[in-house]
Amino acid sequence: MATPAVHCRVECADRNAHLFAVTLTIAEPAALQRVALPAWIPGSYLLREFSKNLQQLRALQGRRRLALRQLDKCSWEISCTPDKPLVLRYEVCAYDNSVRTAWLDAGRGFFNGTSLCLQVEGHTDAAHALEVVAPPVPAAGSGARWSCATALRPLKIDRHGFGSYLAADYDELADSPVELGPFWSAEFEACGVPHRFVVAGATAAFDGERLIADTRAICETQMRFWHGDKVGKRGGPKPPHDRYVFMLNAVDDGYGGLEHRHSTALICTRRDLPQLNARKHPEGYTTLLGLISHEYFHTWNVKRLRPSEFERYDYGRENYTEMLWLFEGFTSYYDDLLLRRAGRIDDAGYLRLVNKTVNQVMQTPGRLVQSVAEASFDAWVKYYRQDEQTPNATVSYYTKGALVAMCFDLTLRAEGRGSLDEVMRLLWQQTGGGPITEADFAAALEAVGGRSYARELASWVHSTEELPLSGLLRAHGVAALDDPAQRAQELGLRVTETGGSVQVKVVLRGGAAEQAGFAANDEWIGIELPAAKGRTAQGWRLTRLDDLALYLGPLRRATALVARDRRLLRLPLVLPAGVTTWRLFAQDAAKMAAWLQPQ
Repeated sequence: MATPAVHCRVECADRNAHLFAVTLTIAEPAALQRVALPAWIPGSYLLREFSKNLQQLRALQGRRRLALRQLDKCSWEISCTPDKPLVLRYEVCAYDNSVRTAWLDAGRGFFNGTSLCLQVEGHTDAAHALEVVAPPVPAAGSGARWSCATALRPLKIDRHGFGSYLAADYDELADSPVELGPFWSAEFEACGVPHRFVVAGATAAFDGERLIADTRAICETQMRFWHGDKVGKRGGPKPPHDRYVFMLNAVDDGYGGLEHRHSTALICTRRDLPQLNARKHPEGYTTLLGLISHEYFHTWNVKRLRPSEFERYDYGRENYTEMLWLFEGFTSYYDDLLLRRAGRIDDAGYLRLVNKTVNQVMQTPGRLVQSVAEASFDAWVKYYRQDEQTPNATVSYYTKGALVAMCFDLTLRAEGRGSLDEVMRLLWQQTGGGPITEADFAAALEAVGGRSYARELASWVHSTEELPLSGLLRAHGVAALDDPAQRAQELGLRVTETGGSVQVKVVLRGGAAEQAGFAANDEWIGIELPAAKGRTAQGWRLTRLDDLALYLGPLRRATALVARDRRLLRLPLVLPAGVTTWRLFAQDAAKMAAWLQPQ
């Protein structure tokens, strides 16, 4: 094949200093060549300014060093001889142990192309080669040998995965993370598609066979969801990916994932991994399976089916859309639902997950302030920049979007005309997995449901009206009881309790704590009770919120002692009555089965 227009060589220059060394070669540069490092990574809607980690940039043609002119925060211009190879050398400091950027130390390496690989103006649609150089083999007894894993197609690699890979264009290079280190690795097939799972940081107790069995079930369930039972069989439909790599980083404390077209990067706590000979796996393992399900569903919904605004990414600025409720929210609906259909959880386990999502949304005052479409557009300035006022001013397009999906699904089913499953499949068939608009979604709803759903879209997506959850769930065999709220929710607070101290993190709008005058970052020191018949005035040190019941008994009024900016305040607190949360339970198993079982 022809030589790729751009060749990017990555070396682990100094693992103790967390430095990657990058050599970027442009075979035929322009006379005035511009290059830029992305400011964000698709799937994580915040300008993260990756150029802040780039250093020692220099340009050469042969032995001649060229002048660089920086144009803005993330782009440069080089005057050079055209059509003669231009070589750029630089270093990237990699000390973000997340799925979004890059990491390098003595034990592990990881990077996304958006953090390391400059975008070359005029060559973004041309083929790119990525060469990953193996670090020195450790001396005997000083550490394990490293391997390399990525979903890019190999050109020439050794048995450990180091060597050269090919990307069709810059977008594919940017969309293909690379995992480096002495990771655990296993391969499996799902509906005929080869998959690989690599895990960094696992302990000796890790049960890899269980993880692979559960992941395979999830992958096969999702491929059949989109393409039917004949997917992967001779003469049957083919999924959009011919390979897939899961990259999981197991750490002491962390959680998250980022989707890519042929892979995903995940992070979880080591305690949440399945363990050998365990009678019962931790609850966090179900959460991890939900994350795996979520990111894999993105293979179809957001990486291929995607907002029309994302037809071509602009890596240098915000890419706005009002449709994240559909692409992240609907994925959040199906991640747990397809866990149920894959047999990884039972009905009760699924209802617990739905119950958690419902209460998260209902306990967010911002749902009455911001529509889920507005939340999608504001992701760049609000969702990824949360503070003490976030719950009062915003709603999550993940959680409310999931409930919007559930409302559409249950409405279609109740009307007997189909389901949201059919809507999603119809969108896929009509576009072949391409950009869509809200009008496309509305048309697919109407095609399946036999009527217009403009009223529901206006109410559920573009307004702050409450969703009709209770009635729709009841029609599908699920009842909701009102349970007394936990103490923090009763008061309208979110707190942390560490070292015998109650720290206020959030004061929810309209709650008892706000009415009393609490503020975020207060330390709640204690309470005072007035004198009454048969009782003298009392004061109590408060070390945890649940002790309020012990000190107050039947009383509903007290004075809260609060420290704010080293000042002591006395706040008149009145405990409200009748604050509840939902508890969902199965009322009609047959009706639930029609919804929760594979279609």
